[in-house]
Amino acid sequence: MIASQQQQAVDAAITTRRSIRAYLPTPVPREDIEAILEVAARAPSGTNTQPWKVYVLTGAAKERLSAAILAAYGDPQQVKEHTEEYAYYPREWVSPFIDRRRKVGWDLYALLGLTRENKAGMAAQHGRNYRFFDAPVGLIFTIDRVMEQGSWLDYGMFLQNIMVAARGRGLDTCPQAAFTQFHRIIAEQLGMPANEMLVCGMALGFADPDKVENTLVTEREPVAGFVRFVA
Repeated sequence: MIASQQQQAVDAAITTRRSIRAYLPTPVPREDIEAILEVAARAPSGTNTQPWKVYVLTGAAKERLSAAILAAYGDPQQVKEHTEEYAYYPREWVSPFIDRRRKVGWDLYALLGLTRENKAGMAAQHGRNYRFFDAPVGLIFTIDRVMEQGSWLDYGMFLQNIMVAARGRGLDTCPQAAFTQFHRIIAEQLGMPANEMLVCGMALGFADPDKVENTLVTEREPVAGFVRFVA
C-alpha cells in the first residue's frame, strides 16, 4: 500500500522526534508556541477533564529559574534536601529496562567523550538539563493534586502531541523528568499555587546541527518483541 502524503507527514513527525540536547539561540515566535499548544490540547482525556497546565518560559524568566536550580544542584548538601514528589523511575530496576537505560546513557557519554571515571563531566552534562539545554523556550508542566493516575496517562498524550506538533513545524524538543527533583524551587520561582504538582519540564527550539550529542538516535524494540497478536 502506498502511503498518502498526510500519512507520510504524520509518520515523519513521529519518527523524527528525538530528545535534542543542544539548541540554537534562534527565538521561537510566540504564535508558533501557542499554535503547538492549541493543537496539543486536542489530546484525549477521560471525560474531557484536560488535566494539563503549562508555564512557558523565555528570556529573563527562564534564566532566573535555571540559575536558582543550578545554585542548588551545585551544592551537595542542597541536592540531598531536594527529592522528587513522585517516582518517575522504578525503585528496583530489572532487565530489560535497566539495560536500555544504561545503553542510552553510555551512548550519549561516549559521543561527548565522557568516560566512566569522569564523574564531574557527567554531572555537568546532567546539569545542562536545568538550562533547558540552552533552548530558547522552556516549558514547565503541572497537574492539580486532586487528579489520579488516569489523568497522568492523559497527560502523556498531551506531551506527545506537543513534541509531534513541534516536529511538524521544524522544531525540536526534549522532555525532562530531571526537573522533578527541584519542584520546590520551581514552585517558588513560578508562584505555583499549592494545589499544583510538577509533572516535568521540556526544552523547545531549533536543534543545533553542529553538536555531536544531537547525533544520538536511540534504538527501539521491533514490533515482534513487544506485541502479541491474538485471533
